[in-house]
This record gives sequence, structure tokens and C-alpha cells, in this order.
Amino acid sequence: MNPTRPLELKKDVVLVVDDSPDTLSMLNDTLDRAGFAVLVALEGSQALTILNNINPDIILLDALMPNMDGFETCKKLKQHRNSADIPVVFMTGLSDSESIVKGLEAGGVDYVTKPVKGEELIARMRVHLANARLTKSARAALDSAGQYLFSIDSNGRLLWATPQAVQLFSDSGLNTEQLDESLIKPLRLMLSPQYNREKGQTVNLETKSLEMKYIGQTGNKEHLIRIVDSERATEEEILRANLFLTERESEVLLWIAKGKTNREIGSILEMSPRTVNKHLEQVFKKMNVENRTSAAVMALKYLKS
Repeated sequence: MNPTRPLELKKDVVLVVDDSPDTLSMLNDTLDRAGFAVLVALEGSQALTILNNINPDIILLDALMPNMDGFETCKKLKQHRNSADIPVVFMTGLSDSESIVKGLEAGGVDYVTKPVKGEELIARMRVHLANARLTKSARAALDSAGQYLFSIDSNGRLLWATPQAVQLFSDSGLNTEQLDESLIKPLRLMLSPQYNREKGQTVNLETKSLEMKYIGQTGNKEHLIRIVDSERATEEEILRANLFLTERESEVLLWIAKGKTNREIGSILEMSPRTVNKHLEQVFKKMNVENRTSAAVMALKYLKS
């Protein structure tokens, strides 16, 4: 490698969907100068074909197009798990509230009015790209933490799941194609305003029953759900049973064992780092250890046994 050669950073890929050659030409030049790699589609069906082979980082979508308009195109791409998380920014000459709401309900994260102002568009895109990366990073962290978690949209359809959750569904007799069909009814009930989300929802599957616990809304109409296998003790239950901890103490200890800092644990469990530290003081006392490393080692011994 030539040491004097600057490091080449990966370009963000933008898919622009618009039936106007003039708009496409302007956007291509604007995005290229801003350092983006640009893909182009002239209609909704062509965009969906591209998405079968390539996952762009963000999509600019014209609202009004012949054959399949932008609203329908967005709904279809949000139905596919590979493209469901890609942020979509609508471009429209319609500035009335009804059209804006229609775009957001279809799955868009933002809209810009035509004629598009280049600097404003780039600024909005960078915000949504940053938010998408944070979401992706959080999911990767949950994947590595070994949690039985998945997320659904406001209609109860599966958006994403940790590998552990997918395996638990598989052990219960469901493949990924069967998940929506089997879970959508109980999950929609859980999302209804009158339902008490504190009590969870039990789902009887082919080989076992699973309890779904509502965690909360993570943004962009996405809801996080935790799965509890009623036939198997959770990691928190294992720690409570062996170390005589409270529920909160076992949760804090579990995340200590997974290498998280007090600030990270506070964010995960929605408490202040100071409260986390108070729980840790009790954990250390009950475990008869002096520091978090010793506590983590002991916790892992019980979890792996």
C-alpha cells in the first residue's frame, strides 16, 4: 500500500426514483458532488427490481409517477425485510398535509418539496443516514448480547429479529415464512391501545408456548418485543435463583457479565448510572466480591453451567 495515498472511504449509495429526466440529471449532479454513489430508477417497479439485488443506504422517491406511484412503491419495499429499514425521503410537488401524511404512513421518514433545494436535501439525508446507522449499530449490539428480541411495525408484522429469537422460533416449529402468519394476530392485539402491555401475550406454537413481552417503541413506528420461553429459565432467573438477587439486581449483573458500562446499562434498563451503581453495591455484597470483574466471572459460571 502506498503510505502517501489517502484512505478511500466507502460512499453512501442513494437510489433515486423519478420519471423526470431533468430532475434525475439535477439530483445526480448534486449527489455526486456531495460524495454519494447514485443509482437511478425511472419507475416504481424498476426500483423494486434494483432492490432485489442491491441495498442502497437511502432512497429518494418521487411521490407522483405513472403506473406505480411513490406511495405504493414505498409500501411494497417496506414489506421486504432486506429493504424495510432503508430510509425513504419523498420528493413531491404536493405540499398539502394529506399528501405529506400519506407519504409518512407509507413508510417514508421525510419529504422535500419540488423544486428540490440541493443543500437542504443533502442536510436531511445526512441526518437520516446517521439515524439509520445508530439503529443498525443498536441491533448489532443486541445480536451480540444474545437476547431473544424482535421488532414489529405498527401492523404487527415482523421487521427484524436477533439470531437467538430466530432460533427460538425455529425450535418452536416455525420458519421465517410462517412467522407473520402465526404471530400477527396476537401481536396486533398487544399493540392495541386498550391492551395492558405489562402482562405480555402468550402464543401457542407447534411445539411449545412462548410469552411475548412488550419492551417499547424504538422510533419510526417500530416496536421492540422480548420472547420468554416458558419451558426454560431466563438468564436473569438463573442469576436470581443462584445468587439470591432481586429482579433489577439480576438484570444489572447480566449486563455486567456482557461487558457493559454503567452508562450503557442505564440506557438499556432506563435508569441513571448512579442507580445502576447502587444496585451493583448490593450485588457485590450478596456475591461477596469486590469488583465488577469478579462479579462477571461468577455470573458467567452460573450461566454456562
